[in-house]
Amino acid sequence: MAKLGIMSFAHMHAYSYAAAINELAEAELFAIWDDDAARGKAAADQFKAPFMANRDAFLASGLDGVIICSENVKHRAMVEAAAKAGKWILCEKPLATTIEDAQAMIDVCKKTGVGLGTAFPCRYVAPLMAAKEDLDSGRFGTIYAAACTNNGSFPGGWFADEKLSGGGATMDHTVHVVDLLRWMFGKEVTKVYCENGNLIREGIGTDDVGSLHFEMEGGIKVSHIASWNRSKSFPTWGDVTMEIIAENGVLNVDAFNQKVNVYNDTAMKAEWVPWGDNADLGLVSDFAAACDEKRDPAITGYDGLKAVEVTVAAYKSAKSGEMVSV
Repeated sequence: MAKLGIMSFAHMHAYSYAAAINELAEAELFAIWDDDAARGKAAADQFKAPFMANRDAFLASGLDGVIICSENVKHRAMVEAAAKAGKWILCEKPLATTIEDAQAMIDVCKKTGVGLGTAFPCRYVAPLMAAKEDLDSGRFGTIYAAACTNNGSFPGGWFADEKLSGGGATMDHTVHVVDLLRWMFGKEVTKVYCENGNLIREGIGTDDVGSLHFEMEGGIKVSHIASWNRSKSFPTWGDVTMEIIAENGVLNVDAFNQKVNVYNDTAMKAEWVPWGDNADLGLVSDFAAACDEKRDPAITGYDGLKAVEVTVAAYKSAKSGEMVSV
């Protein structure tokens, strides 16, 4: 059984990962550490795990692996500390806010001999897995283009502070789609054009909408909208959609359409209740297995780096007004 710890509950995904660990017979939520002690203690109470106030003591407590869910700019320091303590690591996306930090994280894990994974749970969503299987079968033939979205609600807090997040919706909601494109197509992004800005919510310190255009190996053209455009009353946090145009047909994927429409008179709004698979459970299950088997997680640090490269290029493009090579 893998003894797992969570470093920081700054990112909301930490809560779903903790719940997933508690569902798995092959993993144990062994300890929690957070540089915000009040937040960490509250999470420890919620998930019935010990809270450790001292980071070094946490890393020396017998853990097999850690899941890092801090603010984006803190990822590198936490990965370096965990790697030097010999722990397997699953890091929340984006892996880092700069290419240099992402590469340094990969390098320290290689040097210390520990596995490094990037948290891209969308690879464990059944509709996306089925779409990849269809593409891999060859029945759609050559892929020509794709139109993608990753729209969501504004997460608030440190996400709007560029000193902690490294960027806004373009960073937050591009890396998922880039990872899916690389995984599903087996191709790399070669060029990026991006226009973005603060168009929806006044007064936040980052972009909340990004319109991106990619070129991929083989001449594949991709459009992508990354945004925090969902209202507070929207039934769910957002979406991941893909329309893939290929030689032998068009493949449409709505990743999170496994839901029941509920009209809630208590909340006085419509709600979507999911009935489908738990992508976070698949992600955490693989990480637990990687810790036990002393192998890299299925979605590696290199995968995280490639998504960061595209996002960094997107911000360069938005600033320069030019298409940027990756």
